[in-house]
Amino acid sequence: MVISRKVAVWLLTGGVIGPILFAVVFLVLGWTMPGYDPMRMYLSYLSRGDGGWVAIATTVVGSLLTAGGALGLRRAMRTGPGSRWGPILIGLAGVSLALSGMLLAEPGRGYPPGTPLGPPKHPSFVGALHDSAAGVAFVSLPAAMLVMGRRFAKEGAGGLWAAYSSLSAVATVTFLVASFYPTDVLGVLERIALLLAAGWVALVMWRFRREATRA
Repeated sequence: MVISRKVAVWLLTGGVIGPILFAVVFLVLGWTMPGYDPMRMYLSYLSRGDGGWVAIATTVVGSLLTAGGALGLRRAMRTGPGSRWGPILIGLAGVSLALSGMLLAEPGRGYPPGTPLGPPKHPSFVGALHDSAAGVAFVSLPAAMLVMGRRFAKEGAGGLWAAYSSLSAVATVTFLVASFYPTDVLGVLERIALLLAAGWVALVMWRFRREATRA
């Protein structure tokens, strides 16, 4: 598929908006949804609340915008290290997150209100698929950061971007892994990982959008 420069700019614009939309809406929902504790509950539980449709729609729209941005990124990069796998991994993360948004997470940790405390003991088939799709995204994004970090390292003036990408990969994985362990702040840890990943994607999309606009 051949994408024109103009279309690539629009796709990259969506790639900037998607992760920002995702992060902002989920942070707001976490603090406003009745009975939900953003300190100790995972983001995906928000899809089970009264305003769950907002969380689902945001996940699908934001993720698909990110996947579309990956197509624009491929057009903007064309050649060089990471020109193939960087966009592929970001696109895979976007599609996987959209799928996880359509597959509802298993209720747990007291949410929705009335749900037993603690993680789900017997996840349903749909809940397991949700976790698997989210897992693919959480692996793909740090991998994309490392791939793009290598590309930036090869550029004459890409040292700062290379360091930022590599550190973002390490920090994102660190906070995600930490959020899997029983703690009263696992929701905070997951949100930090979300902000790191969403911020990196948005900034990379913006960087290449500027380049595509100047071309």
